[in-house]
Amino acid sequence: MTAALMTLVQWLSPAFPTGAFAYSHGMEQVIADGGIRSGVDLESWLSDVLRFGAGKQDAILLSAALENGADWDALATLCIALQPSAERLREVAEQGAAFAHTVAALTHTVVPERPLPVAVGAAAAGLGLQKHEVIALYLHAFASNLVSAAVRFVPLGQNDGQAALSRLHPLIAQLAEEAALLSVDDISSAALGADLAAMRHEGMDVRIFKT
Repeated sequence: MTAALMTLVQWLSPAFPTGAFAYSHGMEQVIADGGIRSGVDLESWLSDVLRFGAGKQDAILLSAALENGADWDALATLCIALQPSAERLREVAEQGAAFAHTVAALTHTVVPERPLPVAVGAAAAGLGLQKHEVIALYLHAFASNLVSAAVRFVPLGQNDGQAALSRLHPLIAQLAEEAALLSVDDISSAALGADLAAMRHEGMDVRIFKT
């Protein structure tokens, strides 16, 4: 494994202090409603979010941010505009800010705060990695965090959670390859259930996740 790839793995690992463990992407509401009760349910929900929701959207934004000469500020503005609810904006903004602060501390450089997919793309642009590698690891980290949330809140056994994540590997690889060839003009979203759950989560009286 190259030093560049190890750097990216570190940035996207659960140990990197973005606070990702505190966000469920609205999944806490879905679980409370009874929509996710098993590893199969979790896999189905994550598959839809990856293919039709924030997964694909973030993958394309990340791909654009990895381009030579990318306008990261414009991409950040677009990413903010695409968020369907206050909580989803909080999720992508707060994690992106925490990511930027830690990268800045490690590299002793000024790293502007940007939404997470743009922040990762801007930082990873200088690593010299293939686009699809960066996107795949980003999507895997996204899915892994939500699997961890489900294991804690469903509750779901560790084996069931890891099995669901493993079955998503081919989809993640496919989406990464596709997103590497797409532009921001190809961004769309049709994960209405996940978006509505995120909106309803804002009114949950008792919660363990920020989103």
